[in-house]
Amino acid sequence: MSTLKKIIKSFIPPIVLNFYSNITNPYGFSGEYKNWEIAQKLSSGYDSKIILEKTKNSLLKVKNCEAAYERDSFLFDKVQYSWALLASLLYIASTNENQLKLLDFGGSLGSSYVQNRFFLSSLKEVHWDILEQPATAECGQKYFIDEHLKFYSQIEEYLNENSPKVVLFSASLQYLSKPYQTLDLLIQKKTEFILFDRLLVTDSRDMITIQNVDPIIYEASYPLWIFNEENILNYLIKNNYELLTDFDSLGGNFSIKKTGVKGQHKGYLFKLKNSHV
Repeated sequence: MSTLKKIIKSFIPPIVLNFYSNITNPYGFSGEYKNWEIAQKLSSGYDSKIILEKTKNSLLKVKNCEAAYERDSFLFDKVQYSWALLASLLYIASTNENQLKLLDFGGSLGSSYVQNRFFLSSLKEVHWDILEQPATAECGQKYFIDEHLKFYSQIEEYLNENSPKVVLFSASLQYLSKPYQTLDLLIQKKTEFILFDRLLVTDSRDMITIQNVDPIIYEASYPLWIFNEENILNYLIKNNYELLTDFDSLGGNFSIKKTGVKGQHKGYLFKLKNSHV
């Protein structure tokens, strides 16, 4: 930044700078739409093959110890932990003789598992199953499956064969067209713990918006949900779950352009009441 720009910036109030940035930055969340179908039609979509290939190559570098950590296909030389998420996982394992049987819903090629595997390695047993789109699940089965990590593509089929102790939604529930129907399936299965990380919540209303991804990551725009925090918490509470803890997640605060709505990335750990723990 030039000296002149620095001087000008020092005299401009932060609220003005934030407003200017919100107007000029074309990426992030924008608009509110009546339903998922309308937002989907107005989204450009993305080339899933390109994104999958980029994510695969990044995670292979992590697997081969050429990088420490991957998130959204980006590589880091140091793991960025969500300590509250990790603490939740270790607490859940402690209630089950230091064993963790988990379904990672929309878990890509294992980013969250790789993020936390150093600390999870002290557990007696870890079964980390990932439910993903068919192409991603196939790629995972080919390149990343091991004694801990497995991949699946159909939720009904998975739940018919498995009873995970915990289901993790890490920045994934908001990208489902019918998120509450998915939660219904898990509730009917009497899943003992439901764990959210990087869930998008606001004190406004449940709403559908469009996310425009910075092309530095990849070219994409797609619809997603922003949840009214009270609505989604009460939904689980009314279905016999108790909230054990909540925490701030990586991603921090956000705003939705053209709406004036602001929110934040949050995490929540829910436990089914009257379970044996």
